[in-house]
Amino acid sequence: MEALKSIIGKVATGATLTREETASAFDGLMSGHATPSQIGGLLMGLRVRGETIEEVTGAASAVRERMPRVEVACDPINIASTSDTVAYSANVMTCASFIVAGADVPVARHANSDTSSGPSTADLLAHLGVNVDLKPEAVARCVHEAGIGFSFASAHYPAMQRVGQIRTALGTHTILNLIGPLSNPTRVKRQIVGIFAREWVQPLAYVLKNLGAESAWVVHGSNGLGEVTLTGPTFVAALEAGTVRTFEVTPEQAGLARCDKETLESGEAKANAVALQNVLDGVPGRFRDAALLNAAAALIVAGRVETLQEGVALAQHALDGGSAAVRLKRLIAVSNT
Repeated sequence: MEALKSIIGKVATGATLTREETASAFDGLMSGHATPSQIGGLLMGLRVRGETIEEVTGAASAVRERMPRVEVACDPINIASTSDTVAYSANVMTCASFIVAGADVPVARHANSDTSSGPSTADLLAHLGVNVDLKPEAVARCVHEAGIGFSFASAHYPAMQRVGQIRTALGTHTILNLIGPLSNPTRVKRQIVGIFAREWVQPLAYVLKNLGAESAWVVHGSNGLGEVTLTGPTFVAALEAGTVRTFEVTPEQAGLARCDKETLESGEAKANAVALQNVLDGVPGRFRDAALLNAAAALIVAGRVETLQEGVALAQHALDGGSAAVRLKRLIAVSNT
């Protein structure tokens, strides 16, 4: 691990790493041979100095190479949020995922099985009856047969669980929060990623471009959440045909009303599971509207619609016609067989 020590020493001086150096360092972390001190030192060194586009690209590339692939024949989309300290965003993105799947767009999600605080996506799904401890081939079967599948880092690569535990113990965002959605073992080409900080909206779009994405939105709500928000403008960097452009969107553009952040609080995993099931069962409310808004954005990225209003209309059809609820039922059945 002398190479890793040398790289950590370079980071300690405030110098930036090349894409190749960062890939080498994270390959060392993923090997399982790095000590907790080395893992924590590298993560915090990058965090304090500030990560670069090249470093995030290199780290994500290394993690992707280590993750066992989920082989699918379709062209799925990933819908994710890096705001793992705020369970609400994860819940909205998860609900939006079932809506998008209900609109006949295959979804291959990748998420962490734990968060810095609050219930995780895995907790939510487990309360809904989904088996979240699946091997890659089982996740692929879920995508093919249910139209939606979820991969969890610790289940697919044990070394990630150890690194993730250290990340959680640090109690702050690190480069791992940035590369989580980028390390999808399904190698998706289309993504909508909610990011925890506005300053990372445009850079992360360039990272996705470096990693071979074809279509993507990186979003950050003006309320601080990693999602397309109902509370005000959302900052967006869109990757389209190899070009990154930035703009803002509002709930009004989607035909939805704004609301206060306080009305968008989440609870424990069981309560969140009930709230998600209610949306799929047709219960109106702000959670439904937030999920519709994010599903609409995902449908743009998937190439199914051109505007948020068109996306909301298609998403509403998936909910009101019952197809989104069917996707959850199918996922529960397929994941448990």
